[in-house]
Amino acid sequence: MAMQSPAFSFEIKKLLGVISKGSGGWTKELNLVSWNGKEAKFDIRDWDPDHERMTKGVTLSAKELIALRDLLNSLEIEE
Repeated sequence: MAMQSPAFSFEIKKLLGVISKGSGGWTKELNLVSWNGKEAKFDIRDWDPDHERMTKGVTLSAKELIALRDLLNSLEIEE
């Protein structure tokens, strides 16, 4: 799915998973996204149901995602 706005373009190359679902059908997702035609990176952000609108998010290289995974695995998280 490729989209373009006046400021930037993006293409969701692969939906890797839904982290959570919010009201109105928005979902927080981990996707592989190409921004402005560049190499796809891992991306975490909220998307509307049609993947046309989004919130600000975090984009990570594979190396950064591995570092985040390792950091999360080392934490003792209480729910």
